[in-house]
Amino acid sequence: MKAQTHRIPIVSLTLAVFLAAAPSTWALPRIKVLATGGTIAGAQVTQADAGYKSGTFSVEDLIKAVPQMTNIAVLTGEQVANIGSQTMNHEVWLKLAARVNEALKSPDVDGVVITHGTDTMEETGYFLSLVVKSDKPVVLVGSMRPATAISADGPINLYNAVALAGNPEAKGRGPLVVLNDTIQYARETQKMHTTRMDTFASPNRGIAGMMNTGKAFFYSTNPVRHTTKSEFSIADLTVANLPRVEVVYSYANLGGELIDTLVAQGVKGIVLAGVGDGNSTDAALAALEKAAKQGVAVVRCSRTGAGVVDRNVEVNDDKLGFIAGMELNPQKARILLMLGLTRTQDIKQLQRFFVEY
Repeated sequence: MKAQTHRIPIVSLTLAVFLAAAPSTWALPRIKVLATGGTIAGAQVTQADAGYKSGTFSVEDLIKAVPQMTNIAVLTGEQVANIGSQTMNHEVWLKLAARVNEALKSPDVDGVVITHGTDTMEETGYFLSLVVKSDKPVVLVGSMRPATAISADGPINLYNAVALAGNPEAKGRGPLVVLNDTIQYARETQKMHTTRMDTFASPNRGIAGMMNTGKAFFYSTNPVRHTTKSEFSIADLTVANLPRVEVVYSYANLGGELIDTLVAQGVKGIVLAGVGDGNSTDAALAALEKAAKQGVAVVRCSRTGAGVVDRNVEVNDDKLGFIAGMELNPQKARILLMLGLTRTQDIKQLQRFFVEY
């Protein structure tokens, strides 16, 4: 008796192959949430109290508070720190950068969301843009109102951040900042208002895009060097071997005594938050010139909040031995100078960093 041959219909075989491949196609993005505290995790003492305690809630609390996020991503959380961002420091930066790099190396992580206070979010984001070694999305998110406030903005901001971190269009753009339905490049954005929801702006190059209930609309690309194209790294960096760089704020009648004191204390770099095009008083410029001749790297920036401080405009950088801060505000210039000094003390090379990053 001839044995029967059981044939699988072509349609059934095709469906089986499709279903076998479906999980990789249909699977939700896997997002790692790294929490550092801030207003988004804060709680008011009373509903009528404008003050609050940062970092009251854990990363698990934040994730549970927005259950809709489980519809758009597979989430895991980790508490890296639990502080108000006004107390952000180099130790947390290095720890956070290490955790971001480690997480993004994993094939099980498609993007990272960092919850962070708004006060220094722009600085942390810019630091990460220089030392993260992946093109996967990194999104920083915070809030202007604590979690217990009336009409808290944290939940929608976090939802948008998770959606953005899982969006393939966010890949390769460097760290992004999301608040108030607005996407900003970490290199461009600044906190511009003490309390308003639209506190973040990108005054030089404009915002990166907008969010609409989890959907991203990008308006521009990020043309400067960052992440995988950055020559900076946290390898072998410790808090102890990060060069000390300080910011000196210019104002009418500024003398040179503070600058002289910083030099005497052994600072490796000084960033001038200058008036207008990065200018200052004759006394301050004379003290800075003396500092530069003693090997201290001096960068001119502007306290105005926007615009370019170009080389040899108003101040003769070539003669005085200064570096032009270009588009960077003083707080971000400090970060670039600090990392730049771990690579070189050559003024021309340091100036190149400010042009390219």
